[in-house]
Amino acid sequence: MDSAAARFTGLDWTVLAVYFAGITAFGLWVSRKIHSSGGYFLGDRKLPWWIMVGQSFGTGTHAENPVAQAGATCKFGFATIWYQWKNMLITPFYWLMAPWYRRCERTTIGEMMEDRFGRGMALLYTLFAMCYFVFNQGTMMKGAGKAVSYAVGTDAVSPNQVVLLMVVAFLLYSFFGGLVASAYTDFVQGFLIIVMSFMLIPAGLWAVGGFSGMRACLPASFFDLYNETSGVDGFTILMLTLNGFIGITAQPHILTMNATGRTERAGRVGQTYGSMIKRFCTIGWALTGLIVAAMLVQRGTQLQDRESAFGYACLHLLGPGLTGLMVACILAANMSTCSNFMVNTGALFTRNLYSVYLRPQARDKELLLVGRLSGFTLTLSGVAFAMSVDQVLDAFMFNETLPAFLGIAVLGGILWRRANRYGALAAVAVSLATYYGINYLQSGELHLVYKWLPGPYGWATLAGIAALIAVSLLTPSEEEARIAQFFDSMQRSTDNEGLPAGQSKPLARDLGQDLMLLDLPGWLHASRWQGFLRRYREDLIGFGVAWITVALLVLAAYGLMQIGA
Repeated sequence: MDSAAARFTGLDWTVLAVYFAGITAFGLWVSRKIHSSGGYFLGDRKLPWWIMVGQSFGTGTHAENPVAQAGATCKFGFATIWYQWKNMLITPFYWLMAPWYRRCERTTIGEMMEDRFGRGMALLYTLFAMCYFVFNQGTMMKGAGKAVSYAVGTDAVSPNQVVLLMVVAFLLYSFFGGLVASAYTDFVQGFLIIVMSFMLIPAGLWAVGGFSGMRACLPASFFDLYNETSGVDGFTILMLTLNGFIGITAQPHILTMNATGRTERAGRVGQTYGSMIKRFCTIGWALTGLIVAAMLVQRGTQLQDRESAFGYACLHLLGPGLTGLMVACILAANMSTCSNFMVNTGALFTRNLYSVYLRPQARDKELLLVGRLSGFTLTLSGVAFAMSVDQVLDAFMFNETLPAFLGIAVLGGILWRRANRYGALAAVAVSLATYYGINYLQSGELHLVYKWLPGPYGWATLAGIAALIAVSLLTPSEEEARIAQFFDSMQRSTDNEGLPAGQSKPLARDLGQDLMLLDLPGWLHASRWQGFLRRYREDLIGFGVAWITVALLVLAAYGLMQIGA
């Protein structure tokens, strides 16, 4: 199919217009009952499990994901899937970690940090989190911009023009509907993201002569699930996994992913299996990259920018109407995430800055308005970052690495009671200084965004953990009463929130909902092993089922790469 056939037609514009009108109307309809800051920021913690799955999948999947993955696979082969699958091996741990964020009973991670480490660390985290949202939104916008621009023809619209047009798309219903509108539109747009992930494959396989055609023109290493040729060796996978495990705990939107469901199990199911769906879709993005690599060899051409691979496939494999559908899918992947990020950004500014330092006496209606306006304003800052992004994969890994350094403090504060604010601050400062110091020494240049390498990340993480432990042990402990309250909340189930005032929530251990990871050093005490199977029933069953799901996904990818061998 030639490029002219894939240009935007009247039918494509019609498909796109129907999508925009439909999703905006749906988002505004859902938002009609939002009248409080609690409803706006957390949906009053009443979302059903299936909406939680859609919210996790939609928010965790961005347009730059298929762009970066297809580009990396096109250049280095299928084994680069581990850049996106870096969280695959820690996804079962989401089941164990999800209740942390509901049991803290806070609106933001910043408030959770204040409960654990005091106001100073809360302020540091809030500033980091707002930067995180700005950087991520910019990266997502540029990823979608690259794909859409190439799909409709770069002479028709540039990536940056797509970015500017995209911002308007999700602001309206997010501004009025908050997390409820975001979560429900995430669920709907999740279906479009799945369509996007596999839509190009049938026509692509036909165009290159199937797997046999691809194998005839590509190196055998391109079909490995793991190899060192791709640049993703065992050490890299280990560091990516560590990056994912530590970083996920500090990502600013993780609280809404886990704490907004009707029950703790709704949060567990949503975060774990919404992420599993993304892992499944990643197989489609990687296969698309292989198809483009074969198309380029067969046609004797090449791409100036490897991250144009996904857009190249759209341009050459889709006809009228389908191109419009694909563009709608790409925009859906971004709108679902950006809307959630906008709400979370507003929550951070309102709860951790405005109501703490500027207007402690502000009433709920004022907080609701400030949340809307601050989220709107900070989202626009993401546009400026989008204009400066060149390689989406590098920016994506940068956005995933920064939370890992804050995550040393967050994770350490939950797993180790002795961790204090001085150790937490030292962990962040030392890990960041080590990361940038090593990258500067290796490159001779100072940049905000470096290409992700396992060595600098590994050393930075090791230095940060050592700083947390050493400084915490050498400085005064946190106030015992506050720490006791923090961990007491973590040991109580939040499923029944309609208890009379003054009545304590039931202990999780009596309901089979004790948390295996909580207070990790406590495993050296015999008391932690008493009634093990009964106390940790929810953790053990869910953790086991999640590992079975991981095994099935890895086997599916391996089996796919054996076709035609």
